[in-house]
Amino acid sequence: MTCPVFPKPAKSKASLWKVFFTKRHSWLDALYERSYGMKMGEYKLPGLTLYMVNQPDLVRQVMVQSMADFPKHRMLGDILEPLLGESIFTTNGEQWQKQRDMLDPAFKHARVQQVFGLMQSAANDMLERLKTHRPGQDIDPEMTFVTADIIFRTIMSTRLNEEQANRILDAFVRFQAESPKLALMKMFRLPGFLQRGGSERRRMAAAKEIRGTIEDIIRPRYQQAEAARAGCPRSKAELENQQDILSSLLLTTDASTGQPFGFDEIVDQISMLFLAGHETTASSLTWSLYLLATHPQIQEDAYQEVTQVLNGQPISVEALRKMVLVRDVFREALRLYPPVGFFARECAHATEMRNKHMKAGSTVMVSPWLIHRHKDYWHNPHQFDPYRFTAKQLKTPLSKSYLPFGAGPRVCIGAAFAQQESSLILASILQHYQLSLAEGFEPKPVGRLTIRSDNGLQLVLTPREQQP
Repeated sequence: MTCPVFPKPAKSKASLWKVFFTKRHSWLDALYERSYGMKMGEYKLPGLTLYMVNQPDLVRQVMVQSMADFPKHRMLGDILEPLLGESIFTTNGEQWQKQRDMLDPAFKHARVQQVFGLMQSAANDMLERLKTHRPGQDIDPEMTFVTADIIFRTIMSTRLNEEQANRILDAFVRFQAESPKLALMKMFRLPGFLQRGGSERRRMAAAKEIRGTIEDIIRPRYQQAEAARAGCPRSKAELENQQDILSSLLLTTDASTGQPFGFDEIVDQISMLFLAGHETTASSLTWSLYLLATHPQIQEDAYQEVTQVLNGQPISVEALRKMVLVRDVFREALRLYPPVGFFARECAHATEMRNKHMKAGSTVMVSPWLIHRHKDYWHNPHQFDPYRFTAKQLKTPLSKSYLPFGAGPRVCIGAAFAQQESSLILASILQHYQLSLAEGFEPKPVGRLTIRSDNGLQLVLTPREQQP
């Protein structure tokens, strides 16, 4: 099998200034050959000392056993706060636990059995749009559109129109492009006035644009909830009849205080669910299509699985559960191109790891990108092999070496949702199209907030009924 593309690492570690001036486009460019084989690395930057932790037992210590001793890094909050506010993605301690406790019952409304019809309608609309796909056209915007549409339908009972989609998605591209620059400036302790320059103004404007669209949808629903709490029977009945995630958040109260989420809190959590629910899944779906397009035999096997399982019937939840290879194609895409390549944590207290003394305030990075490609944990780690999950030939248990959704108490709240959604979209596309790359095209992976292809994915879709 051919190995999928990934940025060729440099032979040796770049100097600090070379990192600053040449690697701001993508953090993947800062990796070098030893990065892919180390168990733990130490980097000293002007603004912080950074430890890269790739050894499974140490990863478990950071992410699971001693989570409170390694909270989410404050820099992550600084970077994402304009977009996500104080959501469970960035908060820590009691604040995070309170938010998680309030979100968990709300997210139960996203069980596939309840929202599958909404997912399927969005997937069917995607298939209609794909009828106008031109050979070699970029498929990445469509994956971003359909996943955002599914999130809007299931979280807020709102269908995403083209104008909203273009506004939000264009703004998020700008937010992603500018965020690594701010992170580097913070790491290098550059003066505040430089951090507040043109790049930061563009980033803030993009975040405001996204949140503004979400606020406009939430505000009338929040006012309805306030009226219901004030005793309006009609508003209460309408609120209780709505079955989306937003209605659950509006009805949820803090067990200790009895208070509901405030408006800004709801916007924070919905913005977080939107980012986590569409951007990360869209990234992984685009990479799944790339991998299928470059491995025609696996693509054919997956197509045969879809047709045999469906046997002429519409896709259902039960049918998706039987599509093992389709599911594993997505799981392998998550391994090779994990949407979040690094989890940033901070040492709350001084500690020792592998004979290294880590001071309080030190940065700890756990990298799915590197762990998923480590030769000690995976056979042929850079190779696309979705069969590895059922062949039972794994070097290490998945619980130790596979963490695309994180690990421990902070594992992604929507992991099962994302996997079902992705299986539905992949099965729908495979059922109707054969996939191939545009001639001469090769994607360029970049690491920003998520791992994307900098030049999109130029795909040729050949309708199955038109094949010779």
